[in-house]
Amino acid sequence: MSTVLESTRHPGVHARTDPDKPAIVMARGLHQPPPADTVTYAELEAQSARLARAWRAAGLQPGDGVALLLENHPRFLVAAWAAQRSGLYFTPISTQLGAAEVRYILSDSGASVLVASARTAAVAADAAAGLDAPLRLRLLADEPADGPPPGFVGWDDVVAGQAGEPLADETEGADMVYSSGTTGRPKGIKRPLSGDLFGTPPRRLAAMVDLYGFGPDTVYLSPAPLYHAGPLRFAMTAQRLGATVVVMDRFNAEAALDALERHRATHSFWVPTMFVRLLQLPPALRDGRSLAGHRVALHGGAPCPAEVKRQMMDWWGPVLHEFYGGSEGAAYVACRPDEWLARPGTVGRSLRGRIHVLAEDGSELPPGEMGEIWFEGGQPFEYHNDPDKTAATRRPDGWTTLGDIGYVDADGYLFLTDRKAFTIVSGGVNVYPQEAENVLAGHPEVADVAVFGVPNAEFGEEVKAVVVPVDPAGGTPEFEAELIRFCRDRLAAYKCPRTVDFRTEVPRGDNGKLYKRALRDEYWAEEPRLRSFTCLPGANT
Repeated sequence: MSTVLESTRHPGVHARTDPDKPAIVMARGLHQPPPADTVTYAELEAQSARLARAWRAAGLQPGDGVALLLENHPRFLVAAWAAQRSGLYFTPISTQLGAAEVRYILSDSGASVLVASARTAAVAADAAAGLDAPLRLRLLADEPADGPPPGFVGWDDVVAGQAGEPLADETEGADMVYSSGTTGRPKGIKRPLSGDLFGTPPRRLAAMVDLYGFGPDTVYLSPAPLYHAGPLRFAMTAQRLGATVVVMDRFNAEAALDALERHRATHSFWVPTMFVRLLQLPPALRDGRSLAGHRVALHGGAPCPAEVKRQMMDWWGPVLHEFYGGSEGAAYVACRPDEWLARPGTVGRSLRGRIHVLAEDGSELPPGEMGEIWFEGGQPFEYHNDPDKTAATRRPDGWTTLGDIGYVDADGYLFLTDRKAFTIVSGGVNVYPQEAENVLAGHPEVADVAVFGVPNAEFGEEVKAVVVPVDPAGGTPEFEAELIRFCRDRLAAYKCPRTVDFRTEVPRGDNGKLYKRALRDEYWAEEPRLRSFTCLPGANT
């Protein structure tokens, strides 16, 4: 075996050495017995190679893009690996988005291929039908009961006749996930393609081995949606190392606990909201579990309340490893359990370069002083089609920022205290309030509106709207319900307010600028642990 091949890390390596080993296991639903749906490494290699060849036959070349509108599906990671091995960009799209939102991402990303499923076919068809430039291929990972929408073809039909052998010129592709800014428009986070031979290890692989102990014996439970950057990247990097990735169709606290025990998971990934729901399980469901082999529980995506983390460590032991860094790859900050116990509230120390805390005038602040967090040593990236936003994250010395506020202690441990922009982090998912503000402002009975995050004991934050009605007497429960429905008809439910308060005005300056901080601070001062909120039935998504 050549030196190049020995250093290569991708599923094909494990398909040769251990072809029957499970690469993907789709965890069964609650109380469903084994066996689970399984994709072996031999099958992952052959299926992804065939799909890569089908895309090449359709005219795709390195640097082109594909979009994945898939729930946690057995073929999600197959499609991702087909793109990764072809030098393509692949854009996972949230299945909670509506057709107009999906259409925007398809258009902005320049994707040539859309992969959907029976579950997402209707939204995919609606989104694709309105595109200015047609897609080269619309592919269904499985077929709806009433047949494929017009213009879509089945996965098996597309790969029929394609060889299961690798393309001759395989190079590394990259994901291009979408995140939003204060303007509310989603932006693709695009990293330059390396042009490296397929299998060249990414930077995160060393951390997963050295810090978390991932390897061929790993059984990694992924209960979060794969269309988010963290779950997707951890899963694919685990497969580079020959691990078995157990994927839940959707998160359910009891089912997740069952999956940890049933599959004897050694590693797992969580967001703090999942911890809250796990802790809410009755003792009869929590006690007596055989979790002795569970060595690492990764968590990130949102700040974890200290009390929640303490309770999880009391239950699972000191296995919780926190990370922070953002989809951009600008930084990677990691915190071991012992480090957090010694410094509760920290998110850890940087693994990639020094952290700098800057004042508003750009001067560097000493340890313990709060300011904007900047990083050196991160991976290069850009916000696709948004050079102004890209420039705002950079300094001439090459440092980059995610727009967060915090401080570093004398030993280099980072503590986050706020967000520069008022991004709402609800259940580990970023919500950008400008989108909902724009929608609600279009309602004929709304004179003014502000949307921001307020405390929620389970999700960390939830979306709140403060509305000035055209009719001063119009602030009724019926109008609140109407506004929430109005928003949910136009945006994904998680982006919409769960509650609406009515006022005679919202704070604005003479220049018309909305002073959202005054409103937000008012709500966050009202004993967040005890405050409760009402919502429409089914609004929790």
